[in-house]
Amino acid sequence: MHIRCRGDWTSRFRAIFSQICRPPSAGQSGLLRADFTSMVEHNANAKFPRLLIDGPYGAPAQDYRKYDVLLLIGLGIGATPLISIVKDVLNNVHRQDGDEGFMTKRVYFYWCTREEGSFEWFRGVMNEVAERDAAGEESVVELHNHCTSVYEEGDARSAMVVMLQALHHAKSGVDVVSGTRVRTHFARPCWRDVFKRVACDHQGQRVGVFYCGDQKLTPELRRLSQDFSHRTTTKFVFHKENF
Repeated sequence: MHIRCRGDWTSRFRAIFSQICRPPSAGQSGLLRADFTSMVEHNANAKFPRLLIDGPYGAPAQDYRKYDVLLLIGLGIGATPLISIVKDVLNNVHRQDGDEGFMTKRVYFYWCTREEGSFEWFRGVMNEVAERDAAGEESVVELHNHCTSVYEEGDARSAMVVMLQALHHAKSGVDVVSGTRVRTHFARPCWRDVFKRVACDHQGQRVGVFYCGDQKLTPELRRLSQDFSHRTTTKFVFHKENF
C-alpha cells in the first residue's frame, strides 16, 4: 500500500498503522513496514487493522496492453499505478504461454521525485529490471529516475554529487542516491527530447503515453503527444490521471 499523507484522514490512517509497523530507518521517506509472522512471535494478540476496500474502479491506464510501446511518466507518488504496469509487463515476459492480447514489447518509465528516500518504495522492481539487463536478457523495460531537488547534470553546483555518484556506482554497482542499480538523473528531463527519441526508435508504431501526477504537466505532455503524432509516423495516444 502506498498512501501519501496530505490531510487529516490520511494522517490518521498512517497513525493507526504506525502502532504496529516498524518505524522508518534514517534516510527513508517515512516508509512503514510490518511482517505479520514476526509480529505474532513478539505478541500473540497482534492484529492488523481491519480494512474495507470499495472497488476496483477503472483507471486511465487500464488499456495499456493494447499499445506496442508504453511511455510511463510519474511525479512523486504518481509513480504508484505506473509501477503496477511495469510489474505486469515483467510478469508477462516471464510467462511461458504468454497472453495473446498482450501487445506491449517496450516500456519507458520516467519517475520524477523531490525526495531521495522515495526511490526505496519500488527498489525491488528497479533492481529486477537492472538484473535482467545485466544477465543479457532482452531489455523490455527502461527506467529513468530523476531527483528534482538537485541541480541538473552539467551544472557546477551539482558537479560534486555527480562525481561521487559515478564513483560509487562504478565500485559497487549501486546508485548512491536511489540505493538501487538504476542510475539517478538530476532535475527534470526535457520532455521534447524524450518524445523525439521514442518517435525515432519506434517509427510507425502506436505509443501509449500514461501520466500520473500534478495537473500542471498535463498540457505540455498532451501537446507533445499531438505534435509528434502529426509530424512523425509514430502515433502517441495520451492518457492522464491527476491528483
